[in-house]
Amino acid sequence: MSTRVVVTGAGVVSALGGEWTGVRHALEHGVSGARYMPEWERYETMKTRVAAPIDGFALPASYSRRRRRSMGRVAEFAVFATEQALEDAGLINDPQLSSGDTGIAFGSATGSSAAAMEFFALLERGSAERMNTTTYLRMMSHTAAVNIGIRFGITGRMITTSTACTAGSQGIGYAFEAIRDGRQTVMIAGGAEELCPTQAATFDTMLAASRRNDDPSAASRPFDQGRDGLVLGEGACTLILESLEHAEARGADILGEIIGFATNSDGAHVVRPRPETVQVVMEKALAVAGINASDAGAVNAHATSTEFGDVAEGVATEAVFGQNTPVMSLKGHTGHTLGACGAFEAWCSLNMIRDGWLAPTLNLTTVDPACGSLDFVTGSGRHQQADIMVSNNFAFGGVNTSLVLTGA
Repeated sequence: MSTRVVVTGAGVVSALGGEWTGVRHALEHGVSGARYMPEWERYETMKTRVAAPIDGFALPASYSRRRRRSMGRVAEFAVFATEQALEDAGLINDPQLSSGDTGIAFGSATGSSAAAMEFFALLERGSAERMNTTTYLRMMSHTAAVNIGIRFGITGRMITTSTACTAGSQGIGYAFEAIRDGRQTVMIAGGAEELCPTQAATFDTMLAASRRNDDPSAASRPFDQGRDGLVLGEGACTLILESLEHAEARGADILGEIIGFATNSDGAHVVRPRPETVQVVMEKALAVAGINASDAGAVNAHATSTEFGDVAEGVATEAVFGQNTPVMSLKGHTGHTLGACGAFEAWCSLNMIRDGWLAPTLNLTTVDPACGSLDFVTGSGRHQQADIMVSNNFAFGGVNTSLVLTGA
């Protein structure tokens, strides 16, 4: 018999705050984390000037300079969110962390760009003067997972998920599988991302970044006919997963349960997802959970506000769930936080299950009919109980994920 996997702690760093009360208030009242980015005006050829940064973030004074030296901004987000999650789970400083029975499954799209700049001087000018012994540690794609492991003394398995927009959801999914299959007892899971103009330039070059610079809060428009591209954000979310037996034995509070996960490869195009494989990943996740599509109370969509992504996802979602299952996307509020979004959206889904409330899709005023006929949640949200939610994410490179979650 497979081991049941529950969530016992969560830590969040986001443009909407780190506590569910504040995040829900922002979701319910149409608050967007997006703003105009005057600091991007120096990039003359880049047309997008809107993003959702986390202004004023700094690690607490308890993090010494020596402790911070291997951390860029993305690792700082990840480590701080993990500390909050471990405290929430009642596992901070617990011997369980260094027992070998606790592992990490955590990712980001990239490491810290500031550290990468130290290397670029070597390539451009042949000079290593800006490099130091921690440059690579801050730049490497698995910097978030590594810094979590060092900070909290984790000696179990480490799974690093550098899969762009699915890094956080794959982190949770692989952690779920590690516990379900008896490989680990506890897993630190999630994803993080720091905002970088190079990422904005990537999407801008592909004409996939919003250029609604005069109205930042309305720029990210998932499924909307007037969408013109995504808005980047940043942040981190860590969930603590453990076996139900272990959680009950130590009297832990249970936030919810992971009951299904699937991931697949599109196998066709680097940046344009296919509805067929998106549909398959959702169906496989439901099969792992042992439920029918009609059992799902709502779908938390990836929906980045891009032309092709929203259409492929909408069509696939309708094919699996029909026209009556409520669907929402949170990226109108948060922007697209890349490696962090899958974990953050899973956390929000667990809280929506608990509250019996579904968040709205901000800025969805005129549904693009090409995105399918779906029951989109808009306005200030909806008071409706969804005991099971599906949370989906899809990444460049054709990486697809689907998580199935239920309440405690």
